[in-house]
Amino acid sequence: MSQKILIVDDDDNICQLLTLYLVKEGYATEICHNGNDALVRLKENAFDLVLLDVMMPEMDGYETLTEARKFSDIPIIMVSAKGEPMDKISGLDYGADDYVTKPFEPQELISRIKAIFRRSQPTTRPAATETAESPDLHYDDLYIGMRNYIVKIGDRIVDMPPKEIELLYYLASHPMQVFTREQLLKKVWSNDYQGDERTVDVHIKRIREKLGSGKTWKLNTVWGVGYKFETELP
Repeated sequence: MSQKILIVDDDDNICQLLTLYLVKEGYATEICHNGNDALVRLKENAFDLVLLDVMMPEMDGYETLTEARKFSDIPIIMVSAKGEPMDKISGLDYGADDYVTKPFEPQELISRIKAIFRRSQPTTRPAATETAESPDLHYDDLYIGMRNYIVKIGDRIVDMPPKEIELLYYLASHPMQVFTREQLLKKVWSNDYQGDERTVDVHIKRIREKLGSGKTWKLNTVWGVGYKFETELP
């Protein structure tokens, strides 16, 4: 079955252009022209990725992204004419997985889509996170199991996409060790990953929002360096 992409843009010409290239690559597409419609479709239908414009009437891309992240972890690429560095940072902070500036080369966008699909799937690289032989991890009320990609807080299963689980597992399996963003990208994503280092920040932010901190563990920021999974003796 083809992977399905939702295109959200108020410019129908851009929507049709994107559809042309995506269908040629074997993807299925749907189009909507505003954020409200996009949210309804995301709740009612199964999509694999969203291409989201920033400047739209009724509800802009940032608002749409914020609302979408309340109920979905679907990969979202923002596609915007706003190309300043702070615009990109804002998009990533709001929860986007990538940010592409208009005008864009269609093949570059296709490459970014393929990269997101690759890294959103569980990896089998033993140097990263881990195979069915990886031991389960327990820290106080936190459980991380890589055999079936499950994270629990107490008895509650936490809904997390594969890459968030892999990132959490890698940090938790090296307690008290500090990793830079570059190191985490190489270990959890891949050595040839070309995306922004702030991808790590976005994933860490989402993990923290879902897990908080335990009595004996915390996902900590080491300012100017990176991140570590900090543990304390009981």
